[in-house]
Amino acid sequence: MLKITYLDHSGFAVTTNDAILVFDLFRDPSHALHKLMKEHPGLPVTFFVTHRHSDHFTPEIFNIAQDRQRTYVISNDIFSQDIPSTLRVAGMSPGDVIENIPGTSRVKAYSSTDIGVSYLATTTDGHTIFHAGDFNLWHWRDENTPQEARKATEEFTKTLNSISSEIITIDVAMFPVDPRQGRNFAEGARRFTKAIKVRHFIPMHFWGRYKEACLFSAYIADPAHTCSYCLHTPGETINI
Repeated sequence: MLKITYLDHSGFAVTTNDAILVFDLFRDPSHALHKLMKEHPGLPVTFFVTHRHSDHFTPEIFNIAQDRQRTYVISNDIFSQDIPSTLRVAGMSPGDVIENIPGTSRVKAYSSTDIGVSYLATTTDGHTIFHAGDFNLWHWRDENTPQEARKATEEFTKTLNSISSEIITIDVAMFPVDPRQGRNFAEGARRFTKAIKVRHFIPMHFWGRYKEACLFSAYIADPAHTCSYCLHTPGETINI
């Protein structure tokens, strides 16, 4: 079983039998991670950072969980001066693979359509977790020229084809659904769930506009086979 806790924005903590996996923590207003660590005093913590944008990364993560084993899986676009030299850190670029870090048997980094990477983490009991970071179809069609929208679509399609050529099914996917994009803001999520069978889908990066982001019927490609969850209150938790 996976316990998934929404931290805020694109930040999640996934509690497994072996570790607490923390993705893109930049703020935690409900102190949910602290509460999880208190509930599970023996579990190591593995932090994942997809890129350096301030809504996905804070150097404060290096000061958390000092009472236990910590591991950091960090995109190589993070500036080295932000990373303490005494910590166990794996720098990741698209295509890189790391095995047997706490809580996982394998982690692979994929490309993004912004800076940094996206991650597919396979837990030690075989669950697959995809965190997209800023991988999305950033078309902004209410603002972009047709040429800009076409380029964004081409870049997204190229990356999605690369991912879907290796991945048929994902147990849990956390993916941007950002209403600021205007029309067709969920097109990236629609194409993603059409190309890859997603068992459990969680939108993120919606900047508080969860009612729009959680209109799953508008974009989940196969709602009969995909369970969707509207986590929008920091500290909210589901079990999968």
